[in-house]
Amino acid sequence: MRTQVAIIGAGPAGLLLGQLLSRAGIDNVILERRSASYVLSRIRAGVLEQGMVDLLHEAGVGERLDREGLVHDGFALAFRGALHRVDLKELSGGKTVTIYGQTEVTHDLIDARQALGRPAIYEAEDVTLHDFNGASPRVTFRANGRTEELHCDFIAGCDGYHGVSRRSVPTDALHVFERVYPFGWLGLLVDRPPAAHELVYANHERGFALCSMRSAGRSRYYIQVPLAERVENWSDDAFFDELRRRLPAAVGDAVMTGPSLEKSIAPLRSFVAEPMRFGRLFLAGDAAHIVPPTGAKGLNLAASDVRYLFDALREHYRDRSDAGLDAYSARALARVWKAERFSWWMTNLLHRFPEKDGFGQRIQQAEFDYLTQSRAAGITIAENYVGLPY
Repeated sequence: MRTQVAIIGAGPAGLLLGQLLSRAGIDNVILERRSASYVLSRIRAGVLEQGMVDLLHEAGVGERLDREGLVHDGFALAFRGALHRVDLKELSGGKTVTIYGQTEVTHDLIDARQALGRPAIYEAEDVTLHDFNGASPRVTFRANGRTEELHCDFIAGCDGYHGVSRRSVPTDALHVFERVYPFGWLGLLVDRPPAAHELVYANHERGFALCSMRSAGRSRYYIQVPLAERVENWSDDAFFDELRRRLPAAVGDAVMTGPSLEKSIAPLRSFVAEPMRFGRLFLAGDAAHIVPPTGAKGLNLAASDVRYLFDALREHYRDRSDAGLDAYSARALARVWKAERFSWWMTNLLHRFPEKDGFGQRIQQAEFDYLTQSRAAGITIAENYVGLPY
């Protein structure tokens, strides 16, 4: 088999890159170790920056997003029962975010790829990357009981934190930065209207809580729990009782309960692997970096990586210039680290840390008070939340 760009991973990053490349006339093949149904079943984030919304439109998959996505002009921060709204649109010069689940983004991209008739090989086993430091990279894999070999010009590693792409790089070529947080998010998905029409992030003496949503009729709620906590210890009733305790009364009273569609615990970590290019292998999305979900940056960072990588590949094939490819890692990492900083900052602002004493809690309260009183502070949080420019 032969293609121009071999894409490892059929998550949003890989599918979005493949869609953009295909529309630009650049041949590509996607390899995914899981089944298509498994990829579509993954419950993930759903707050899209304006830049990602624009990129999805450029990829030709914005029609359902426009029809079903919920445009949010702001969000709320809660401390000790006090509620403060951050007016994103006013503070950022007119920018907003859109609530549209990652599952829906993936669904739209899979449908678009099928409509173009582009190859995506699911349940590819033993995927192995070869010779990406040379001029002729290739990928071997097993599919339908046969060993296949895919020759290509470039490899895009979009297969996530646990994927084969980053693990194929010699460890001495990687510089890894990581911070693991001593808590996780217990999340519950329920088919009930959300408690508020915008997201509510709450800092409470019992721990962090978040009221989010996936649609006008489907809510996503989270509470901070110890890292060693188990989902089995939480009934739906126990979850909703604890959630209400951590929210301002008006918000807590509006929480509508119901049987959970999904319940899980997500650990929180900050992770960056540098660089993001190794010869003709380019890492994108979770393969290169992880952020805590507090700032809603994970999916959006994958989109900005894809923006930079697509532009660079198009420049290579259209203009015969490798300037974009040579600049890819530095360009992507500059935005990655800004998003890491913002996610780290929001995590520290909103969570209760085991080691934090009264001093640390007073600092959190002072930070919240400053945010509510300073327009400059409001602009800072708004421009980061809606997404820094590409």
